[in-house]
Amino acid sequence: MNTGGPPAFLELDVPPAAPDKARFEIIPVPLERSVSYGVGTAAGPARLLEASLHLEAYDGESVPAYAGIYTGPAVGCGVETADVLQEVESRVAAALAGGRVPVVLGGEHTVTLGAVRAFAARGDPFGVVQFDAHADLRDRYEGNPFSHACVMRRIVELKVPIFQVGVRSLSVAEAGIRQVCTIPYCDADALQKSGALDLVLPPDFPAQIYLTFDVDAFDPAVMPGTGTPEPGGLFWYDALRLIDSVLAGRRLAGFDVVELAPVDDSHVSEFTAAKLVYRLMAAALR
Repeated sequence: MNTGGPPAFLELDVPPAAPDKARFEIIPVPLERSVSYGVGTAAGPARLLEASLHLEAYDGESVPAYAGIYTGPAVGCGVETADVLQEVESRVAAALAGGRVPVVLGGEHTVTLGAVRAFAARGDPFGVVQFDAHADLRDRYEGNPFSHACVMRRIVELKVPIFQVGVRSLSVAEAGIRQVCTIPYCDADALQKSGALDLVLPPDFPAQIYLTFDVDAFDPAVMPGTGTPEPGGLFWYDALRLIDSVLAGRRLAGFDVVELAPVDDSHVSEFTAAKLVYRLMAAALR
C-alpha cells in the first residue's frame, strides 16, 4: 500500500502497475475552489481510492484491473485554478502519449477542462459526453469563468462537440446557449417520460469519446454525497445502460468522475463512485 497518501486504486486485489505497463492512469485532482452549495469535493479523490480497496476485482465478466492501473500522485491544488488546469492538461497529455487511458478523479467539475484541453491539443476528432444534473454552460458564475458551473461553456468554446445526459437543472441563459450552439442533449425528464435507456448519439458525433460523469447525475438516493443533489436523477443500472448505449460503436479514450463530496459516517457515495470508475474502465476495454 502507498505510504504518506491514499492507496492506489484496487491495490489490495491487483498490484499497482508501473506507468509503462498500465492501460489506465488515475489522476487525482482534489480541487475545491468554486463550489456553490455543499462542500467536500477536496476529499473526494482520496475517499474514492480508499473505497476502491473494497471492490471486487472481478466485475462479473472479467478483471479490468489485469490490464494495469497506475495511480499517480494527486495534482497540487494550492495554486491558482489556471495553474491547476495546466497541470491536469500536462498529466493527461503524458498519459495519452504513453498509450494510457487517463482517469481523472475530482474534485469539482472544473478539472474536466484541463483534461479536454489535452485531448484537443492532439488534433484527433473527439467528443465529450456529459452525465450531469446541471448544464454547466454559464459564461460566469459569481464572477468566475472557471467555476464548476461554467466548465462545459469553456469546452464548447474550444469547438469540441458535446452531448448532455440527465440534466434537470439549468438557467434561461444556458437553455439559450444550447439553442445557439445546437448542443444535443437528452434531459432527465425526457428519459423518465420515454422510459428509453438505449440512447443513441447523433450519427455525426465523433467516434472517440471523453466521458465526464458528475456524480450528481445520479439520484440522491444513490449518491447523497455531492454538493447539489438534485431529485429525479439516474439510478445505478439506468446509468450503466445509458453509458453502454452512448458508447456503442465508439471508443472511450478517457474519462473523469467528479463532484464527489463524501458524507460523514457513510461509505455509500465513495463506494458507488469507485464502482463507477471501475465500470468505466471495463467499458474502455470492451
